[in-house]
Amino acid sequence: MQPVIYHVDVNSAYLSWEAAYRIHHLGGTLDLRTIPSAISGDAAARHGIILAKSIPAKQYGIRTGETILEARQKYPALYMAPPNYGLYQKCSDAFMKILREYTPTVEQYSIDEAFMDMTETVSLFGTPLDTALHIQSRIRNELGFTVNIGISCNKLLAKMASEMKKPDRVHTLFPEEIPDKMWPLPVSDLFFAGRATTAKLFRLGIHTIGELAQSDPDLLSLHLKKHGKTIWAFANGLDSSPVEPAPPPQKGYGNSTTIAFDVEDADTARLVLLGLAETVGTRLREDDVQAELMSVGIKSYDLSYASHQMILKSPTNITTELYRCACRLFDQLWDQKTPIRHLGIHTGRLHEGGTLRQMSLFDTTDYAKLEQLDRTIDSIRKRYGIDSVRRAAFLDVPLDHMEGGVSREKRSVDYSRLLIE
Repeated sequence: MQPVIYHVDVNSAYLSWEAAYRIHHLGGTLDLRTIPSAISGDAAARHGIILAKSIPAKQYGIRTGETILEARQKYPALYMAPPNYGLYQKCSDAFMKILREYTPTVEQYSIDEAFMDMTETVSLFGTPLDTALHIQSRIRNELGFTVNIGISCNKLLAKMASEMKKPDRVHTLFPEEIPDKMWPLPVSDLFFAGRATTAKLFRLGIHTIGELAQSDPDLLSLHLKKHGKTIWAFANGLDSSPVEPAPPPQKGYGNSTTIAFDVEDADTARLVLLGLAETVGTRLREDDVQAELMSVGIKSYDLSYASHQMILKSPTNITTELYRCACRLFDQLWDQKTPIRHLGIHTGRLHEGGTLRQMSLFDTTDYAKLEQLDRTIDSIRKRYGIDSVRRAAFLDVPLDHMEGGVSREKRSVDYSRLLIE
């Protein structure tokens, strides 16, 4: 039996979810999907990039990832809405719940897309095309937004199919359809062919996926190393990766933040690192893992970037330990004068559960007590909100006591302060 794989992708996810919520729950009449609009970060806090855009906005050249300033220059009247990550997570959960009604083998690839292995269950619902149309209709009618669904015999071709004409479409891309449907496309449309790879392929005279498919894989390896043969296989529709319903284990935990102002003193930078250590430590403890490696990254006002890492004496998930290690790396990395725009910390070499700690004759710290204190604070914040407990160091300072995007950005938008048309 030939495998039947779906790739389901929400059309302009953040913007679609925002539009559906405003119409169906807030009584709005303006559908953001029908006008030049975008979901954007906070320009005042220097998170001012386009996170999602409508199809009408795309017609003006608005691109995801560009700054608000760049988008406004292209279309000054662009309607912008703030992100509501809590809402988006609820929409994603509802979307995934519907998909799992059709097969237990669903791999959530991101918040707004998933692979489905329908090989064993598709016959329960009809033909692969009829079943996809039924799933698409249910999502539209029950959740209020649209999806594209790609159908093929492997994940790569299913994803390529779903990227074809949008929105609200179902496309097939089986091996026999590759020459007509995929090979004429520009090589930049191929999954895993990023900007740097595309530029190298252009220099080799390769401009379409078909030209890549018919190229010498050894020549591609010479110029692109291992990645050359990978994209050659993709161009020929070859992919053996299975749909994996269980997510792979985390290899590391990190968080970063773009600060609302340039930081020019070490004390302020250390406060930012403390806020980041709070969020990373919370996630480590929640998953009952400890980290043995830590790195700190600094992006300066001129967008130059540098990082430094170290191996810890003992794996840990204690916030104060993470913070002290981050400060040590920061002091080694920063030149004490270049203004800082962005700070991040990342942990790796994870160990599950409790690990034996390397003891020191002169270290009288009760680490078990510190971890228990952190876990108690975690439980209070989980029950009463992340602002229910904060360190005194963050009183009367313009910094978040739990820095980074993971915790703070999941808060809901206060719609009472917005004009909902």
